[in-house]
Amino acid sequence: MKHRRVPWIWGNAAIVIIAAAAAIEFAMGRVPICRCGYVKFWHGIVNSSENSQHITDWYTFSHIIHGIGFYFLLWLVARRFPVSARFVIAVLLEATWEVFENTPFIINRYRAATISLDYFGDSIVNSMSDIAAMMLGFWIARRSPVWFTIGLVIVLEVLVAAIIRDNLTLNILMLIHPFEAIKRWQLGG
Repeated sequence: MKHRRVPWIWGNAAIVIIAAAAAIEFAMGRVPICRCGYVKFWHGIVNSSENSQHITDWYTFSHIIHGIGFYFLLWLVARRFPVSARFVIAVLLEATWEVFENTPFIINRYRAATISLDYFGDSIVNSMSDIAAMMLGFWIARRSPVWFTIGLVIVLEVLVAAIIRDNLTLNILMLIHPFEAIKRWQLGG
């Protein structure tokens, strides 16, 4: 009987982490849903005040890649841990990023260094959806062959870059060390 309860402990831990992230973001003044007053499943216009306010958007693909990356990173450094424990660690990492991403420091950094000039942070529903996307990516990496997972990351990065001139790689690069030439290209110039 004791052995059957273990998965529930990890599942409950993930739920508590997600709820804590939502509560922290709410305490930080993040809006629960878009100020527009409604929630859409998909919002595909990057340069708009509704970006990062609905359930999914172009940056959802980056969060799927986060999950894939966390799976492989934790497989490398913590493979002796059960996969359920590694999953909870990944949820903790993603939730921590979501909270940090919505601090004035990161919001202002995005606005100064990237093409996200109208970025004012995520709504809580978007932030929690980003965590769910990371969970999907973790599951994909766990269940899929390595060749498929690597191919998926490449396809998502290339596709998103081609469509919106941004992706996870460019986002990280521009946050750490902005390049004016990349920013001009991203702005369409």
